[in-house]
Amino acid sequence: MQKINRVVVTGLGSLTPIGENTQTYWQNLANGVSGAGSITRFDASKHKTKFACELKNYREEDHFDRKEAKRLDPCSQYAMVSAKEAIEDASLNLSKLDLERVGVLWGTGIGGIQSIQDEIVNFVQADMVPRFSPFFIPKMIANMPSGQISIKYGFKGPNYVTVSACASSSHAIIDAVHLIKLGLADVMITGGSEAAITPVAIGGFNVIKGLSERNDDPKTASRPFDQHRDGFVLGEGAGALVLETEEHARARGAKIYAEVLGGGMSADAYHITAPLPEGEGAFSSMKQALKSAGITPQEVEYINVHGTSTPLGDVSEIKAIQNLFREHAYDLNISSTKSMTGHLLGAAGAIEAIASILAIKHSIIPPTINHYELDSTLDNKLNFTFNQAQSREFSIALSNTFGFGGHNTSIIFKKWVN
Repeated sequence: MQKINRVVVTGLGSLTPIGENTQTYWQNLANGVSGAGSITRFDASKHKTKFACELKNYREEDHFDRKEAKRLDPCSQYAMVSAKEAIEDASLNLSKLDLERVGVLWGTGIGGIQSIQDEIVNFVQADMVPRFSPFFIPKMIANMPSGQISIKYGFKGPNYVTVSACASSSHAIIDAVHLIKLGLADVMITGGSEAAITPVAIGGFNVIKGLSERNDDPKTASRPFDQHRDGFVLGEGAGALVLETEEHARARGAKIYAEVLGGGMSADAYHITAPLPEGEGAFSSMKQALKSAGITPQEVEYINVHGTSTPLGDVSEIKAIQNLFREHAYDLNISSTKSMTGHLLGAAGAIEAIASILAIKHSIIPPTINHYELDSTLDNKLNFTFNQAQSREFSIALSNTFGFGGHNTSIIFKKWVN
């Protein structure tokens, strides 16, 4: 019988609206810092939503030479920056790795939307003359982040991208764990990236009434579970994790952040954008994750919820949590870090996995900021960790991520004790 490998996290990389490396990201999470502000990337004056959670200090010239940057959509750039930090954080010595046993599994919901928009605008402005950039297709296709990472480092193991809207990078992490457990890789670079703060994306999400329109107060616009929430705030960036077998990590003396205990996946099979009202899909995803991890509901202590600040989504997720965890739900800490980062779409699962891992490591639950009045349909006895981080020694965290199309994912992380 084949040995089932334990999978551990040995490296983290973060590029977020509240921190362009993992240390800064965590500090701002713990301090409840909002990443929202007026859009500077383009003139948003004609849009219903004029703000987003942009990267604050990102300059492509700090990471890529001019020739390389020209060939990379921002989605791939963000992926490569976060992967570089994670690989360095894991102290991976490429010369000592079997590169055919190292893979890259990435997630993105939209991919190179900036490149698509730019080429179409150029095409129209050129009076429909078909003069497209030779880099157009290689820049915009969604699989390019994983391809670019593997090319840069020579990783020749499993390599692909998962696309499941906002659940994309969580699916990538779960698949990466499965590949390692199946013995198909020793090391996987996994995570997700998104670069969708563009006129097209803002306009598209506005027309389906997905985005907050709180233009008078952007910093408090992402307010999960609040009575007066009016939609999510779009974010951008990337998160990367290095996963390894425990045996491989120990053999090279790696530091270990946490163990990935298990993951669950399900489909609502209900609606293209709305969740099941009672959260049955989320319930199934979390239940599968618990079974995969081999633990009981009572062993979970913190849930980093999907919590996008949308009227329907927040309520259905909490119903699922209460239905699954029953009385133990009142002993949980629950928080939505999207209240600070905004919603990074396909990259959300990756940066929230990192938030969950660091919460375990530092014994601090990051808050749900921007709380003023609890949704009257929600149970006020639950601990939503409102407005201020809470200290808590704990071992097991669950991270939920759900996507348009009815995609549900849940991942469970456990504190690593040598």
